[in-house]
Amino acid sequence: MNEILLATIAGIVVGLFFSAVKLPLPAPPVLSGIMGIVGVYLGGMAYQAVVERFFS
Repeated sequence: MNEILLATIAGIVVGLFFSAVKLPLPAPPVLSGIMGIVGVYLGGMAYQAVVERFFS
């Protein structure tokens, strides 16, 4: 939970900074960006599961 809170605060600070200096936000479109992050996370979890099941 602590990591989620810190990541949220960091995101807010970055968003405020980029808006203050009139730069575009460094984020992909909302839904596709979120799904990309979820896909990367699930791929990492799947890799760990395969390695633990078949190679340990």
